[in-house]
Amino acid sequence: MAKADIGLIGLAVMGENLVLNMESKGFTVAVFNRTTSKVTNFINGRAKGKNIIGCMSVEELVANLERPRKVMLMVKAGKPVDAFIEQILPHLEDGDIIIDGGNSHFPDTIRRCEYVESKGKLYVGTGVSGGEEGALNGPSMMPGGSPKAWEHVKPIFQKIAAHTEDGSPCCEWVGEGGAGHFVKMVHNGIEYGDMQLICECYQMMKAGLGMTNQEMHEVLTEWNKGELDSYLIEITRDILAYKDEEGNEVVDLILDTAGQKGTGKWTGIEALNLGQPLTLIAEAVFARCLSALKEERVQASKILSGPKSEFTGDKKAFIANLRQALYASKIVSYAQGYQLMRAAAKEYNWNLNYGGIALMWRGGCIIRSAFLGKIKEAFDTNPKLDNLLLDPFFKDAVQNAQSAWRSVLISAITLGIPAPAMGAGLTYYDGYRAERLPANLLQAQRDYFGAHTYERVDRPRGEFSHTNWTGQGGDTAASTYVA
Repeated sequence: MAKADIGLIGLAVMGENLVLNMESKGFTVAVFNRTTSKVTNFINGRAKGKNIIGCMSVEELVANLERPRKVMLMVKAGKPVDAFIEQILPHLEDGDIIIDGGNSHFPDTIRRCEYVESKGKLYVGTGVSGGEEGALNGPSMMPGGSPKAWEHVKPIFQKIAAHTEDGSPCCEWVGEGGAGHFVKMVHNGIEYGDMQLICECYQMMKAGLGMTNQEMHEVLTEWNKGELDSYLIEITRDILAYKDEEGNEVVDLILDTAGQKGTGKWTGIEALNLGQPLTLIAEAVFARCLSALKEERVQASKILSGPKSEFTGDKKAFIANLRQALYASKIVSYAQGYQLMRAAAKEYNWNLNYGGIALMWRGGCIIRSAFLGKIKEAFDTNPKLDNLLLDPFFKDAVQNAQSAWRSVLISAITLGIPAPAMGAGLTYYDGYRAERLPANLLQAQRDYFGAHTYERVDRPRGEFSHTNWTGQGGDTAASTYVA
């Protein structure tokens, strides 16, 4: 009997669909699930008559694989991944490969990669984006880990991944260790930002302009034809038009409290660890946290008052401004995500291909959108680009949208409609373009109460001073600050 090209453990929705995707591209796949009845049901159901081998144990799965063996885990992140690694390793030979395709935290992937390599095997941690539809028809894949593993998994990964219009696969090697899962984490952070920005536009149209779902559906249909063309605008357009069998508009029946799996939170925490101002994405995470306080908000709405004003301007002009504000904010979200990746590459010694990452996100994934091609062009032109906002295309786009962006946020404040992510985006833009910020006063405050020292504009960088502000303190200064 012919052996399988790859084995996959974990037959939940993503795992099943990836297996069917691989098989449809000409690969034979061996499968195993801890609850073996899932294997039986899959083999007798969706996998019936296909080149898929059902296995009842890890040992049987490994025995059915071509060398070098490739075992892909599609299991819940955390302890289950470590447990399966321990189960698989005794059955592998040197040079065999373990692949984690779940949403693992990148420090775990760094640790696992080192551990598996110490046993003579290879390890790949790959982000897989696109949900169940992407898994079945072509996801975006972001692999990293043991560089020697890439030549063996590349033919499978690049064939099953989504492809751009010119045929390029939305999958390329990201870097060593946890680089693949780090890039997937940033992807998810940008996804949080994108979703929150669209929700803020929805709230402004609904609560601010009093628009119906059908009217908003028509607006998003129009938006999806231009620079905002993206998967998330597309699905939001469809959600706003959706009615159930009884004619109810389903979006209005959904409780306004958001869930999250943690990848957005990880992105925010890593930004703090690396000292990067990921303000828009952080606000998107906090907006979900605030939404979860539903009962508190209901009580607060009866106690706390806001402005009573109604929108009296030109609705059509406001919607045009809103489109521009969304576009500019979205650019900031990507700029912050790329800033974080640059800082991580420096910290972890990764050689990230920033243009290549944009290409990986062009198709298959949740944040796929029209302007990712422009991001690729920006980094192809200048691989050392410090910030996306400094690229001529994005600089012009944001500057052209600036007036509309400010106008929308003024209206939101006047009407009492929260726009945390959009507001954070503009505040970041204003902060980034400011030659001088009030941090000089902040350093004086720190030096006053803690003798933390400061640098002076009339002396070289790296030379630190301390002032005895009260005349009562001593000359002893604390260790210098980290800038």
